[in-house]
Amino acid sequence: MSHINFINRTHELAFLEDRYRSHKSELIILYGRRRVGKTELLIRFLKDKQGIYILATTESEKTNIGIFAQEISDFLNDPNFARVSYPSFEALWTSFLSHHQVQKIVRIQQKIPIVIDEFPYLIERDRSVPSQFQRIWDLHMRDNPVMLVLSGSSISIMEQEVLGYKSPLYGRRTGQWQVEPLSFLHMKEFLPWSCVDLAQVWFTTGGIPAYLELFDPTTDFWSNITRLFLTKGAYLTMEAELLLQYEFREPANYLTILKAIAERNTSLGEIIQQTGLDRSMVSKYLSVLMKLHIVHEELPVTASPGSRKRRYRISDPYLSFWFRFIYPEMTAIEARQTPEVLTRVQKNFSLYSGALFELLTEHLIRERVLFPHIHINQLGRWWHNEMEIDLVSICEDEDLMICVECKWTDLSKNEAMSILKKLEEKSRNIWWRNENRKTICALVGKKISGKDEIRKAGYEVHDLSDIPY
Repeated sequence: MSHINFINRTHELAFLEDRYRSHKSELIILYGRRRVGKTELLIRFLKDKQGIYILATTESEKTNIGIFAQEISDFLNDPNFARVSYPSFEALWTSFLSHHQVQKIVRIQQKIPIVIDEFPYLIERDRSVPSQFQRIWDLHMRDNPVMLVLSGSSISIMEQEVLGYKSPLYGRRTGQWQVEPLSFLHMKEFLPWSCVDLAQVWFTTGGIPAYLELFDPTTDFWSNITRLFLTKGAYLTMEAELLLQYEFREPANYLTILKAIAERNTSLGEIIQQTGLDRSMVSKYLSVLMKLHIVHEELPVTASPGSRKRRYRISDPYLSFWFRFIYPEMTAIEARQTPEVLTRVQKNFSLYSGALFELLTEHLIRERVLFPHIHINQLGRWWHNEMEIDLVSICEDEDLMICVECKWTDLSKNEAMSILKKLEEKSRNIWWRNENRKTICALVGKKISGKDEIRKAGYEVHDLSDIPY
């Protein structure tokens, strides 16, 4: 991610600055999926400070200690520091903290920030690393003016080996932050395109900065998709498999399950039937995918937690697009049949976009871009038998329920009114505070004509022109 496009990390930087200004030592855990912008965030945080940034590698502990020693040597401006052979990470950090330069720096600034990026690489090489760093923190860093930031892209390792209850580091952290993709509202800062085009980019990449920077703003959406996804050896053609290999040593069954979900097999029974895997195996893999935030489990928004009406969807738009369109076409892409693949993708992209537009609308509601003055307690889809509503928002304090239909299409006033009237009828089947509740029916579409008249009829209606992009 380039320094030019460092966009909208205000909250993340404020969090790090607040921890830096505290009057105690800090152990911060920062993590998030690959390419989300963690490294650039940390480098930006260190920009105006005397601090240490170290990128761990997959090499041996001895090699990493040598890399750490060299970075620390450069920071201290002491070549002799790197000439010592340190037997352990503890010996390295003990030597650093006792160095005469450390006290000089602390007199200038309250605290020395130390960032270890891709910390999971160390753990993969040696599972005792969390125990080593527990000892380093407890005996050497906790009572010294340091801010230690452990960062990583492997969600499984960061949540289990670093943040997990059984981790030696459990209870030591003083703060944690999961770095999320950028909001849709900030995509225009990468691409000066129309809101429709930006929505389509979101449907294919989500808000991943490293992916957005690959798009060429001087060409159109489909030219970019062809170059980035449908060309042999292209970056985004291969990225999904790398993401999964990063989390799983044997990703084959995960690939099969994700492909089934992307093809709209969303219930447990449908996934089992589509994949041919047995129930216990599918349940196990789904559980892992949910822990990694790759798959999201859904219940009807008003259902009890014990309900069996569960559905599954891929949380990440990039992975959703890749499994729906790229993975099934890998043989054709390798054979350089790009024009034929593009025709097939374009043929089915509208249907795919409809489902992703629901997800985008959900994000915009959670970010309070839509319905900003309403405090929402619950938000999700609702279904019963053959009846479905795209999104239902519950506001318990006001006995308010908002039912939302999402349509990725251009609608006339009459078409919009017809959809809203049917939505009113469906909303009466939702059992939630039926005696006292107020129900608002809303429509969110690509483009809707006659919005003012529809609003006068008592409905909420929004299209892309209402989004402050």
